[in-house]
Amino acid sequence: LLEDGHYLGAHSDRHLLYASWENRDSTLISREEFERDVLNNYKEMSRFGIQKEEAPYYLPPYEWYNEEIARWTRDLGLVLVNFSPGTYSNADYTIPGMGSRYLSSDTIFSRILHYEEEKGLNGFIMLLHIGVHPERPDPFYYELDSLIQVLKKRGYSFSLLDPAIPS
Repeated sequence: LLEDGHYLGAHSDRHLLYASWENRDSTLISREEFERDVLNNYKEMSRFGIQKEEAPYYLPPYEWYNEEIARWTRDLGLVLVNFSPGTYSNADYTIPGMGSRYLSSDTIFSRILHYEEEKGLNGFIMLLHIGVHPERPDPFYYELDSLIQVLKKRGYSFSLLDPAIPS
């Protein structure tokens, strides 16, 4: 993915829940835990040649955060982003053992195309997980090239986040 020019960025080292589901204003971790989680993620990414300075966009785990997390993200010199909802691309982490919450790569692919037909995808940021559970039989990132080709045939072009979202 990196060699193909896709943006790979931090999304948490331990996939911690930063804010309460019931009361989003309630931060569940300390600032130290947050910084350790983010910086350890960048440390792991550096093993693959991705440096923090080259990957300034941060998407919190569960795509769930509050103003305090946003402030701490800025304090680390990062830009908080979120994915565009609706396509279920973010469900690529699910595994069959999750029952009805599991979505196969074929289902995710179909849902993305259905969403595109209904509403379009201009300006979309899709979240794909490159680190998925070993029990996932069909990591969606293997479908990314096919998806890009289909969308290009439908008239879409692609850009890096850098020009689209100022850091």
